[in-house]
Amino acid sequence: MSRWPSLKQLHYLVALAECQNFNRAAKQCFVSQSTLSTGIQTLEELLGVQLIERDHKAFIITMAGLEVVDRARRILSQTKDMLDLASVQGGVMSGTLRLGCIPTIAPFLLSDLVTQSSLQFPELQLLLREDTSANLLLQLEAGELDLLVLALPYELRGLHSRSVGHDPFKLVLHRSLAAQLENSADYRLLPDQSIYLLEQEHCLTGHALAACHMADRSKINPFAATSLYTLIQMVSARVGATFLPQMAIHSGVLQRTELVALSPSVQLASREIGLVWRPSSTRVETFYTFGNLVADCLAACCR
Repeated sequence: MSRWPSLKQLHYLVALAECQNFNRAAKQCFVSQSTLSTGIQTLEELLGVQLIERDHKAFIITMAGLEVVDRARRILSQTKDMLDLASVQGGVMSGTLRLGCIPTIAPFLLSDLVTQSSLQFPELQLLLREDTSANLLLQLEAGELDLLVLALPYELRGLHSRSVGHDPFKLVLHRSLAAQLENSADYRLLPDQSIYLLEQEHCLTGHALAACHMADRSKINPFAATSLYTLIQMVSARVGATFLPQMAIHSGVLQRTELVALSPSVQLASREIGLVWRPSSTRVETFYTFGNLVADCLAACCR
């Protein structure tokens, strides 16, 4: 091969695979649609293989294209790690750190974390992104993020992780319902379909059920909320109960409500909070030092 594919061409292909739309992929890459299309066609010519099957309205990525997309993600990720190696030569806690966090942690942890990071590591710039665990892991693998704050366990596909603490679960319900249960946190005393949880794409649901040893699924209401705040509204209407993490309660989400938080009878009813990064990253020392700060902030908001 006399010419090599460029990183830009690989980036175009990965963006198209993620967006499944030429216009959206072009916007993500900050180029015109024709530039992106031409770049991918040039990549096909260089590799001598068809990556995309096109017609006038749609396209599909070929089997060879999917393999190239997978390898392109790894190349782009490793290139980013190489750039990081150069960028941190001024100090371990300097440069930019692109941090991803899930929605059931971000609103309750990141404010203190950003404040303390700016005080302790003034040369470290945090760029934050909130998304589901599945999407954040894809972005990490693609080199778009450096470090994740997730609730564990979760399938990490060979990525490296470090635990930074635990976030206890509480059974949250209206005080009138709690009085009927004589303030017992035994969910088995609740009526059927009276426990409200998040949609399954939020790992909090699975972690809460596992941590609280909730085997009787007849207690779960089929309604699934999209946020913790929706759960709070449902429980405030005296229609049931839910499980909330202590960090959310500590932030004041139950203030000005008639809700109470009871500790489940199950010991160690909590979710593990951890950091996740690529095994190829050259910034492990940065991650461990930053992890100590995350652990301190977590301990403060889970009291």
